[in-house]
Amino acid sequence: MNPTTRLALMALLVAIGTVGSSFLWFPVGIAKVDPLQHAINVIAAVLLGPGPAVAIAFLIGLIRNMLGVGTILAFPGGMVGAWLAGYLFTKIRKTWAAAVGEVIGTGVIGSLLSVPIAGLLMGKKVGALFYVPSFFISSFAGAILGMIFVPILLKQRMR
Repeated sequence: MNPTTRLALMALLVAIGTVGSSFLWFPVGIAKVDPLQHAINVIAAVLLGPGPAVAIAFLIGLIRNMLGVGTILAFPGGMVGAWLAGYLFTKIRKTWAAAVGEVIGTGVIGSLLSVPIAGLLMGKKVGALFYVPSFFISSFAGAILGMIFVPILLKQRMR
C-alpha cells in the first residue's frame, strides 16, 4: 500500500470511529463503551499493522474527548488493544489473532490500566477489576464486528 493510500485509510478509520462513537455507545459506570472502536482496532491491525492501529486509536480517543463524547479511559483501552491486535496479527497472520489481541489488550490489560488513571485523573476510586466486565464485553463485541468486516474489506481491496 502506498503512503498516500495508507494515510487516507487511516483518516477514514479515524472519521468512522469518531462519528460512529456518537451513535453506537452505551454507558457502563463512568466508562462510555464503544464497540465500534474495537472493530476499527481489529480492522486497522489487519490492514495497517500495530503502529498505525495505535495511532488511529489515539486519534479517535483524542477527538472524542475534545468533543466531549468520550472519557480519558479511551486511551489505555483503545491503544493497548490496538497494539496487541496488530502485534498478534503480524505474528500469526490470522484475523482471529487480531480479535483475540483486541479482547485481551482492551478487555483485560486496558481495563486494569484504567483503574489508576480513573483514580488520578477522574477522582474515581474503584476496585482493580471494576472495568474488566464492561471493557471485555465491548471489546468482544467489537472484535466480532471487526472479524466480520475484515474479509469484506480484503475482498474489496482485491478488485
